[in-house]
Amino acid sequence: MFKKIIYFFQIFMLFIECKKKIIDPPEPPIPKNYDYILLDWEDRIIPPSGTRGKWIYIIGGNREGTYFVSPNGNDSDPGTREKPWKTISYATTRLSPGDTLVILPREGNRRPIIAGGNNLAHAIDLSGKSYIWIENIEITHNDTLKGEGKYFRDAIYICDLPSTNIVLKNIYIHHIDEFGINIKDIDSLTIIGCRIEYCGFGSVGGPKGVQGGWRNVIIRGCTLSYSGHYYGPGIDNNPYTRPDGLGVEESNGPLLVENTIAMHNKGDGLDSKVKNTTIKECIVANNSCDGVKLWGDSSRVINTLIYGKGDRDTTHIPWGSIVIDQVEKPNSTFEIINCTVDDTLGIVSVMYVQTTEGYRDIPVNLKLINNIFSGKGRNCYIGIGRASQITAKNNLFYFPKSFYALQHGDNIYDSTNIGNLGPGNIYGRPLFVRTAWGEIGDYHLRDGSPAIDRGTSDNAPNIDLEGKPRPQGNGFDIGCYER
Repeated sequence: MFKKIIYFFQIFMLFIECKKKIIDPPEPPIPKNYDYILLDWEDRIIPPSGTRGKWIYIIGGNREGTYFVSPNGNDSDPGTREKPWKTISYATTRLSPGDTLVILPREGNRRPIIAGGNNLAHAIDLSGKSYIWIENIEITHNDTLKGEGKYFRDAIYICDLPSTNIVLKNIYIHHIDEFGINIKDIDSLTIIGCRIEYCGFGSVGGPKGVQGGWRNVIIRGCTLSYSGHYYGPGIDNNPYTRPDGLGVEESNGPLLVENTIAMHNKGDGLDSKVKNTTIKECIVANNSCDGVKLWGDSSRVINTLIYGKGDRDTTHIPWGSIVIDQVEKPNSTFEIINCTVDDTLGIVSVMYVQTTEGYRDIPVNLKLINNIFSGKGRNCYIGIGRASQITAKNNLFYFPKSFYALQHGDNIYDSTNIGNLGPGNIYGRPLFVRTAWGEIGDYHLRDGSPAIDRGTSDNAPNIDLEGKPRPQGNGFDIGCYER
């Protein structure tokens, strides 16, 4: 009798276990290269706000912290290192100002990898949040999914409400269908040491703001590249025609982009309509469309290398290496100082300023100091609208296949009269180490370059693109590199 009871009990438990598997099937195994998978709306990571003296910190890796989350954890546990939580979305709801949440990887000390799919809108939503620091994580799509399930829209999203005091550090974002970081209104944002690439709509960008747009934003030591080279299951169905490395709409600013690389984007390299934009010590190379575009008043480019317009595509290239155009505020000011600009393709201007119909009679004040402008293609001279004012000192021009170097309204300057443009302006071959188009170039100066020691100290920065002190010889060099 006792054996029969044991037998029926075992059958009953087997039935319960089978029923449980049908109703509540086990979670699919997470691939070894992903630590956390986000597939549902409730998987989104939405931390609470911190305060001025007590930030919320979310940091990946084997760090010290207040709470911990692990792929091997359990959300019913207390969230300690010994008994961590399992899901990041749950863990962030348990945080209070001053807490640090450590996101542990599956193994080792590497950064944890967060993968999204099932057409998820975004991984992290910081809309309306303040005093949040996120560091050392990787965000990408779930490559094990197929078709529509593979889509993953934005990595980090700040659009529904304005946010303040956000720091994003050492974050690797890649293979995202829309924006790496999608921002509408923000005040006090620092993006530092981040690598953001292969995003369908662009590395960093967003819609036009309604409460000041971007204010007090710093992007430093980042890579913003290969935008548009990936979109969903294939790159041929991207609905966004010009994905930029950085694409920012009209905003109050200021915006600083420093020590940043923007390469091989299918749109522009760095496109800012923000007032008081400063781009310094950057490399903007081999982008399909414009290199650097500035539309906001009181903006400048310093110690920056720009080359490779078109990225080896000779078809439909109405773009410029530097564009300051369609500026609607009269007498806006722009400065280009100690930059090196090289254009292998040509066809249209290497730089154009207020030359579009409807804007030629809106004046801007343009200052060009210590720059190298080199255009080896056809008709790639510099064009400046007739109403604009130009101050040009100690620039080196070289346009061997163009009839002239610069046109300012009805005034034309070529190799014979470029000195009339302003003091210290010269014409000649720059003698770069190696020019490039679609590849990595070396734009340091060779022996005998006319740019060596021919610059002016007026407005010149005290370092070059690589941080080398200026001057090194008998005078300041022209261009982004001091020899």
